[in-house]
Amino acid sequence: MRFYRPLGAISALTFDLDDTLYDNRPVILRTEQESLAFVQNYHPSLSALQTADFQKLRQALRATEPEIYHDVTEWRRRSIEQAMLEAGLSAEEAAIGAAAAMENFAKWRSRIDVPQETHETLAKLAEKWPLVAITNGNAQPELFGLGDYFQFVLRAGPHGRSKPFNDMYHLAAEKLNLPTGEILHVGDDLTTDVAGAIRCGMQACWIKPASADLMQTLDSRLLPHVEISRLASLTSLI
Repeated sequence: MRFYRPLGAISALTFDLDDTLYDNRPVILRTEQESLAFVQNYHPSLSALQTADFQKLRQALRATEPEIYHDVTEWRRRSIEQAMLEAGLSAEEAAIGAAAAMENFAKWRSRIDVPQETHETLAKLAEKWPLVAITNGNAQPELFGLGDYFQFVLRAGPHGRSKPFNDMYHLAAEKLNLPTGEILHVGDDLTTDVAGAIRCGMQACWIKPASADLMQTLDSRLLPHVEISRLASLTSLI
């Protein structure tokens, strides 16, 4: 544990999910593969659809609706729906197909192997402080065994703009009935988690990815209050 700023009083902890509490990379890779296969097999006219085609649809949608990137779930659903419309499905068929594709996506997205250390750490921390999850993604902690540790979960889109915008940080403080300065946010991203939290008045803990170096990291904007390399190190704050 390395300190860069003095830590003040801590009355609650907020956590990023993906790549902070578990390794999300293999999850996303597998989910993307299974999601593409589902759409390809959904209707004969979609069998030739490739990842590059889907990415073009996503880019085109963001070009016409710039703010849609804040809600990655809706962005994905709309892109799949558009792919189905362009393949010749009716509006009703495309809406039903996109909903089915998103249900399949959610199933694979939640097949996450959470380290035992994460369970043990969150359980200990939850005995002392209220814990909250704040995510830009669409992971659902209740579906992979982490839901019980959190007082509530905030997701970009339904609960405001994505980090580093301050919407969800301020909403967390409001729901906890705490000043932002008494909340320690924990995350792996120096821009969305560290800079985002500090700029809205929170304290920030950076859980650094393997082999990362704060002084050599290109996206370093603001120094965190504290840096850790293992989630379990947080228990030393108790």
